[in-house]
Amino acid sequence: MRKRSRPQTERKPLPTFHTEREEREFWETHDTSDYVDWGKAEVERLPNLKPSTTTISLRLPTPLLADLKTLANKRDVPYQSLLKVYLAERVIAEHRGAPVSHKRPQPARASSRTTGARRRARG
Repeated sequence: MRKRSRPQTERKPLPTFHTEREEREFWETHDTSDYVDWGKAEVERLPNLKPSTTTISLRLPTPLLADLKTLANKRDVPYQSLLKVYLAERVIAEHRGAPVSHKRPQPARASSRTTGARRRARG
């Protein structure tokens, strides 16, 4: 059931805040519908807003970095962007409690038939 908005005459005046912390604490304990007419709210577009990032130094094994660059090249994206996507997906999975394998994938091995055929050919 949708909460009815209050008529303009019943709205309380917004208090004056001296600090961001003071305002945050106020809104954590008060209902905004007592102060704001959300029926008149408009969607604001902020096209140039970019999330803040922090530069880090990360040491990766050379073969892992090479594999990452190969995968990124196949997708035609920068490898650092692909790494961010992979990390974000893993963090989300961890938060959801999804089962995640901690084993590294093993390279495909030749079957025993192939190995035997090679020995015979050398022998």
